[in-house]
Amino acid sequence: MSRRTPSAPPSENTSPRPLRADAERNRRRIIAAAQEVFAKRGLEVTLDDIARHAGVGVGTAYRRFANREELIEAVFDDALQHLNGLAEAALAHEDPWEGLVQLFQAAGQDFARDRGLREILLESAHGKARATTVRERLTPAISLVIARAQQAGQLRGDIQPTDFPLIQLMLGAVVQRSQTVTPDLWQRYLVVILDGLRHKRVGPTPLPQPPLSEAEFDRTRT
Repeated sequence: MSRRTPSAPPSENTSPRPLRADAERNRRRIIAAAQEVFAKRGLEVTLDDIARHAGVGVGTAYRRFANREELIEAVFDDALQHLNGLAEAALAHEDPWEGLVQLFQAAGQDFARDRGLREILLESAHGKARATTVRERLTPAISLVIARAQQAGQLRGDIQPTDFPLIQLMLGAVVQRSQTVTPDLWQRYLVVILDGLRHKRVGPTPLPQPPLSEAEFDRTRT
C-alpha cells in the first residue's frame, strides 16, 4: 500500500481575517441593538426580537450568542465598564462632594432612561452570580468616591457603598411610576436624598422639579 504524502499545514496568512472582522462587527451590532431594546422593553425580549432590531438574520444572532442569557451577560459587562467609568470621572473631579453628586446624577440618568439597565444591575431576578460580580467590579470604585467625600468632611460618615444601589433602586421606583407622567421627577427626589447625605449644609438645595399635582399623582398610581 502506497503511503500518502501528508498535506502541508495551512499557512498562517490564509486565516480568514475579513470573516472574523465581520463576525465581530455583527457581535457589536447585536449588543448595541440589545441595549436599545432592553432600554425600552426590559430584559424579557427574545433573541429573535433583538436580531430583527439589529437588522441581522436570526441565524447570525445565534452564531454570536447561543441564547439570550449570553447576550445579557455581554450587555451586563458593557454596563459595568460604563459605570466604572462614571466612578473614575467622579474621582477625577477636583471637589469630592461634586464628584459624588456627578456620579449619582449620571448613574441616575442612565437608570432612568434604561429599563434593562435597572433590571440587570439593581434587581435580583437574573442571578446571584451577577450580583457578586457587581460587588467585585463596581463596589471598589464607588467605595473610593464615598471615602473621598467623607474624608473631606462633606459626606456623612455612616454612608456605606451598599447604600448606593439601594438609593438608585428607590429612584428607579419613582421612574417606573412617573415616566409617562413626569419623566424627570426622579431628579427632585435625588436632590432630597443628596441633602440628607451631606455632613453639613447651610440650607436646603432648591428642588429641580415641581411636585406632582393631585391629577398627576393619580396617574402614577394607575
